[in-house]
Amino acid sequence: MSSRKFTCDVCGSEIEVPADVMDGELISCPTCGQKYQVVIQSENVQLKAITVEAEDWGE
Repeated sequence: MSSRKFTCDVCGSEIEVPADVMDGELISCPTCGQKYQVVIQSENVQLKAITVEAEDWGE
């Protein structure tokens, strides 16, 4: 399996995912830092955006 390329949902930059990536691994966009979790189902590799909830500190 060769490396795969994805497009960042936030900034549109290209994200290259190495061929030896593991299911559940975290990858960041090299431009904006958006984090993605790698999801592998048989030969299908996808990136799932990780959203970080901001703390509201009870306000």
